[in-house]
Amino acid sequence: MAEPRKLSAFTPREVVSELDRYIVGQKDAKRAVAIALRNRWRRQQVPDDLRDEIYPKNIIMIGPTGVGKTEIARRLAKLSQAPFVKVEASKFTEVGYVGRDVESMIRDLVESAIALVREEETEKVKPRAEELAEDRLMELIKNGGQSRTTSSPPFGFSPPPAPAPSPLGDNEREKLRAQLRAGTLDDQTVEVETSESSPTFMRNFSGQGMEEIGVNLQDLFKNMPGMKNTRKRKLRVPEALQLLRAEEAQKLVDPDRVQREAVARAESSGIVFIDEIDKIASREGGKGGGGPDVSREGVQRDILPIVEGSAVNTKYGQVKTDHMLFIAAGAFHVSKPSDLIPELQGRFPIRVELEALSGEDLVRILREPKNSLMRQYTALLATEGVRLSFTDDAVAEVARIAQQANERTQNIGARRLHTVLERLLDEVSFTASEQGPRDFQVDAAYVRERLSAIVQDEDLSRYIL
Repeated sequence: MAEPRKLSAFTPREVVSELDRYIVGQKDAKRAVAIALRNRWRRQQVPDDLRDEIYPKNIIMIGPTGVGKTEIARRLAKLSQAPFVKVEASKFTEVGYVGRDVESMIRDLVESAIALVREEETEKVKPRAEELAEDRLMELIKNGGQSRTTSSPPFGFSPPPAPAPSPLGDNEREKLRAQLRAGTLDDQTVEVETSESSPTFMRNFSGQGMEEIGVNLQDLFKNMPGMKNTRKRKLRVPEALQLLRAEEAQKLVDPDRVQREAVARAESSGIVFIDEIDKIASREGGKGGGGPDVSREGVQRDILPIVEGSAVNTKYGQVKTDHMLFIAAGAFHVSKPSDLIPELQGRFPIRVELEALSGEDLVRILREPKNSLMRQYTALLATEGVRLSFTDDAVAEVARIAQQANERTQNIGARRLHTVLERLLDEVSFTASEQGPRDFQVDAAYVRERLSAIVQDEDLSRYIL
């Protein structure tokens, strides 16, 4: 098995600093995931005989919706450049029932690893693929934009032999390459022949409840005689070059090596984020009999061996979950972590409680993150020539209204800011394309003008905000 690529050696302080660029507050949660990420790097530095004995310390994050649980896990995966998958525990059903089985989370993780490694390998062969694609394209241009047919004729009939194209000389090749790179041939059209799989019904054959088969039927049948065909497409030179570049890169990438590396990386550095884990906890004092609670407990018991460490069958072979990092998250406002079965609780030794967001936090969320909502809306309206700006009192007023809506209705944390800002900027967004370039400043008076009527009517705010 290929040696997994080393994790980025971020120190815990550097990880927290990077998370601070996108997520406001939640210091304890950031520290916990930073230590977990560093421990994964530390594990790869220890001797081989001890490495397999060091297991990741799984984390459970507890806190209301919209406070940053999912964003922390997603940013962590980007920092570590590790395979990452987010699943919702409420979507799984107990073995024997119709629905997604819990092992599908590992299959999804492996597919994520395959895509990650394939992208890296494609980037490595990009210069060579570019050169080969240019050579193919120059031959098409030399032959009048026509490609030679390579597919087998139907029913054994042979077409008349096509005249062999004359090879390109070195001088002619370099001249065409210079023209191609200069863009002087971009208006020409060439005919490119591409291969594609014909049986579309195979893509829709397997659905929910069929995941345990573990074999991709489309992959199984696509190499059978008659299951492939070719299609000729007339494309302009830039589009043809892009298509040929992708084909050449695919030929240069070794799929077996990608598979080995991806499986190794998923096993050693994969991160599985299980959201809404509180939805499968048995609810103390719940109504409706024991049926639903039995089903929830069944899902927990199905998840347990995966988190403990087991081998899951995938179309790439067996994948071990022993050293994967599992991060669970839930609001736990109806149930509590102790309502999970004891065995599953024990597999999440690190518990972090995320704090509800205050009004000050909402102000910081509007301003500070690199991808803050204010920056997003400013950039969107700038495409129409509208130079949007917010005064300090406007930002404070937006945060106050969002906080008030969270207190009156359901507390959805920072997600409430999306709703409030969308309602606030509805008019300027609608008319931006009609009124042309201009400066538009949002102050507290404008915020109250647009939103005060909705905020004062509590029944209306439940629907609008």
